[in-house]
Amino acid sequence: MKITQLKTWQVPPRWLFLKIETDEGVAGWGEPVIEGRAATVEAAVHELADLIVGRDPRHVQDIWQQLYRGGFYRGGPILMSAIAGIDQALWDIKGRALGVPVHELLGGPVRDKMRMYCWIGGDRPADVGRQAKEVVEKGFTAFKMNGTPELAIVDSHAKVDDAVARVAEARQAVGPDVGIAIDFHGRVHRPMAKALLRELEPFHPMFVEEPVLPEHLHALPQIASGLGYPIATGERLHTRFAFREILEARMVDILQPDISHCGGITEAVKIASLAETYDVAIAPHCPLGPLTLAASLQLDFVAHNAFIQEQSMGIHYNVGNDVLDYLTDPAPLKIEDGYLPVLTKPGLGVEIDEAFVEEQAKKGHRWRNPAWRHEDGSVSEW
Repeated sequence: MKITQLKTWQVPPRWLFLKIETDEGVAGWGEPVIEGRAATVEAAVHELADLIVGRDPRHVQDIWQQLYRGGFYRGGPILMSAIAGIDQALWDIKGRALGVPVHELLGGPVRDKMRMYCWIGGDRPADVGRQAKEVVEKGFTAFKMNGTPELAIVDSHAKVDDAVARVAEARQAVGPDVGIAIDFHGRVHRPMAKALLRELEPFHPMFVEEPVLPEHLHALPQIASGLGYPIATGERLHTRFAFREILEARMVDILQPDISHCGGITEAVKIASLAETYDVAIAPHCPLGPLTLAASLQLDFVAHNAFIQEQSMGIHYNVGNDVLDYLTDPAPLKIEDGYLPVLTKPGLGVEIDEAFVEEQAKKGHRWRNPAWRHEDGSVSEW
């Protein structure tokens, strides 16, 4: 079996799909994308195609090493996202060729179903009490919300009070037993994070995500020491080497590798194993499309330390199209009572409606994250 070509499509709301075809008619799908940089990652995918067209797609590990080590410059969000989508598609091909789901190729499932969570509140969080009740009524046992809109590096305590009040509203709406994850989204700088992290403690978060920007992770031991709830980060870390540093520093309790940003299934499995050696949980980041979700679940079903999975159905970014729209059969990704049963179909376990992909790609997208500014006109973190 030989790889013959790589095809890509930019599809709404903000995704990039990849199909790798072979001379034996077996094809695989992946999702190589950085939100807001789909065209850049697409170009990187086609540059990397020169290294793999003509290769046997079943040699997944060797191809990964060639893609990663074959260039003098390596790592970073664009290159690792391009590799990630290719890697997902190669595992999809291998599973389809052998007639088994990817998790069987990785040793078989360690669980029968995976706990899932959803999003509420939007970018500038609001109306969280009502939305929290609604998702719990749908069967979810956990949800995530943005903790705050933009904050200046040193801001008023009123902004902290507002953030705490929203979390209090959500907690009051759902009671003590529902998991509430609070995403700081890198919007909170170290001086304000110190105060906000402690003010949230009475509401028993399931975790607080990205309490500081990735470039300031060194500050976590200082600002989060002694907290009675877990700290999570990792969506903007792109190799196991970056995760190794925060594990060695005992900075976090939950790693959140994104399987479309961190080099794909091949690298994510290594990150999960590395985390397990430090007794750290994983909760893969996934505000993207059906292929990223399916690939994340393949990891979840073999990683003992995976405890919950993000998914983007109904998320505020999904305007025009949603996760299940691109599947010929949505059943494999149907969430039941807050859980998703083990995927059983070959490869990644989902079937993409290629005709619909072609149709939507004609619309394409130019998604960009919001560009925010503070009251004084300076650029704000989003």
